Amino acid sequence: MMRSTAKALITRDLRLLWQRRGDAMQPALFALLTVVLFALALGGDARTLAPVAAAVLWVAVLLAGLLALDSLFRSDAEDGSLEQWMLAPVPLWWLVLVRTVMHWLTTALPVIVATPLLGELLHLPRDQLPVLMTSLLLGTPILSLLGAVVAALTVGMRRAGILVALLALPLYVPVLVFGAGGVAASAQGLDGSGALLYLGAGLVLSLVLAPPVTAAALRIAHT
Repeated sequence: MMRSTAKALITRDLRLLWQRRGDAMQPALFALLTVVLFALALGGDARTLAPVAAAVLWVAVLLAGLLALDSLFRSDAEDGSLEQWMLAPVPLWWLVLVRTVMHWLTTALPVIVATPLLGELLHLPRDQLPVLMTSLLLGTPILSLLGAVVAALTVGMRRAGILVALLALPLYVPVLVFGAGGVAASAQGLDGSGALLYLGAGLVLSLVLAPPVTAAALRIAHT
């Protein structure tokens, strides 16, 4: 039952994504624009860009996910699908998890796939790329899971985009610090595995705690 429900939700989300493919491309294009603007603002000099390349890429991925965060559950609340979620014969946290995974796949993953090319644009040292990719793969799901909690809390509010950003950014800061910090430590010849381990532990905790908390927030928002 849970597997078939997840499959149906994924199919529906993919269909809607294709119908709104222009909007779906906005997070990835926004990340690309952020990287290009940083490169232009810093003059395109390799000696200037290389030390900050990893941090710029992390900020670009973070902002790309934040851009689509407000719409994570809003369309379902507006068309009544969210009420059907609560009446479905599967746990609400499972549907929340599936939707959050879809959010990550459509916002963070395309930017992660493009990271090697964006890194070349920012003159990212190639020896930093494996650590950066690992930190992004561990850290960006945490951003989506934490963002889902915030999106659920504000789903009943109109024009909550700025409020979502204000609530989510403080939660995102530790992930950003460990993600970019691990790459910075590796660049200085230090062991960056500690930051990656913290991100891994954070991902496990987020997977366990965030979906039930998000489900509870959705129920509260609809009472």
